[in-house]
Amino acid sequence: MWFVCMLASLLATAPAQKFPSREYLTPDEITKIQDAQEIDLRTKIYLQAGALRLKTAENRLNGKESAPGEPLEFFSVEEMLDGYYRILRSVMINLDDAFQKPSTDRDRVVKALKSLKESTGKALEDLEILKKLTEQKQMEEAWNLVNQALDITKGAREGAELGLAGQPSAEPKAKRKRSP
Repeated sequence: MWFVCMLASLLATAPAQKFPSREYLTPDEITKIQDAQEIDLRTKIYLQAGALRLKTAENRLNGKESAPGEPLEFFSVEEMLDGYYRILRSVMINLDDAFQKPSTDRDRVVKALKSLKESTGKALEDLEILKKLTEQKQMEEAWNLVNQALDITKGAREGAELGLAGQPSAEPKAKRKRSP
């Protein structure tokens, strides 16, 4: 239920997207996601795709263009930031669906939440760098998208932390020895 509330509040405040017509995942990423039916594997693939977009956007802002044939070669900085946002939103929806189904393996949900927590920690650092770069280059639309990405990333991290706090620990507790 915690994730439902977090997701509902984030999606209700999300501004309209400017790039909804273009697919935000590459064909290879789509295939990998379709093949990964377990929530932890699917989450990992989504998060890798999101991290790639942030790194590529940073490279572009620093003047390094994609090499011919690279998966994000024809994506603009703004499209990559929008793609990151949409990827993270998809992760949250997928995790919420898995969390709501009693048949879902809880260990896989916990692994997915741990991946989300770890990934969003790194993403927050990357997004702060992107925010500074877009400010320096006076790229208002990209700056707005970075701020939107920061908001959903903070919410996703908080949701992952709440979800992990509500799950039983995977490590068995040591038995205490009684004193005679």
